[in-house]
Amino acid sequence: MTQTYRKALQSKKKELTQKLAVREDIAVEPISEAIDQVQRASEREFAISRLDRDWQTLRAVEAALARMADKSYGICLRCEEEISPKRLNAIPWAPLCISCQEKVDEARETEHVDLAFSDAA
Repeated sequence: MTQTYRKALQSKKKELTQKLAVREDIAVEPISEAIDQVQRASEREFAISRLDRDWQTLRAVEAALARMADKSYGICLRCEEEISPKRLNAIPWAPLCISCQEKVDEARETEHVDLAFSDAA
C-alpha cells in the first residue's frame, strides 16, 4: 500500500515541479490603458496566489516523501495516531489525521475572525 502512495506522491511532485517552472503569468508588462493595467494586475495576483498554493503543496508532498523514508508516513504529526487510509487516498501528503486537521482549521478560522474584529476596532 505504501508503494501506491509513494507513486502518487512522486507523480504529484513531478506535476507541481513542472507547473512551478512556468512563471510567465506573473511577468510585469508595460500597458498603457488603465483598465488593462487593472485587469493584468488582477490576473497576476491570481497567478501568484496559485503559485503560492502549488509551492505549499509541493513542500507538503516532499515532507510526506521524507516521512516515508524515515518510516513515519501515515502517522499524524500532532496526535501520533494512524491517519486513515481513506484520508491518505484522498490526500496522500496529509500530515494530520482528520480530527487534528479539523482542530487546526477551526483555530485558523477563529484567528481570522479575531483579526477581522481587531481591524474593525
